[in-house]
Amino acid sequence: MSLFGKTLRITGEVWATGDLTLEGQVRGPITCEGGSVMLTASSIVEGDVIGGDITVFGRAAGQLIATDVVDIREGAVVAGAVIAPRLILNEGAVLNGRVDPKRLDAALGVARFQQKQRNTS
Repeated sequence: MSLFGKTLRITGEVWATGDLTLEGQVRGPITCEGGSVMLTASSIVEGDVIGGDITVFGRAAGQLIATDVVDIREGAVVAGAVIAPRLILNEGAVLNGRVDPKRLDAALGVARFQQKQRNTS
């Protein structure tokens, strides 16, 4: 498991092969296809997040793309699309965007293409 602390601010792409817990700030895409992503209450993410499952306690602006479930907890604020087969929106959570459980394959394909483009640049 990887842990990014509260004082860490990243501008750029984050790529993880295992579970990822983020307490700090990230401006850019986060990819963790092989594991889960947890955005703690202190986290702020501006960019797409891809994971097996995604749990949000903090703030996220961008697409949340999960192959299993997106769980938005009390106090969390999400602005953007949620693309996952399952969504848990807990009481006290805020979601400003759309939910699209049927576009998962297309969204993953686009995200992989965009990542390939960034890697070749």
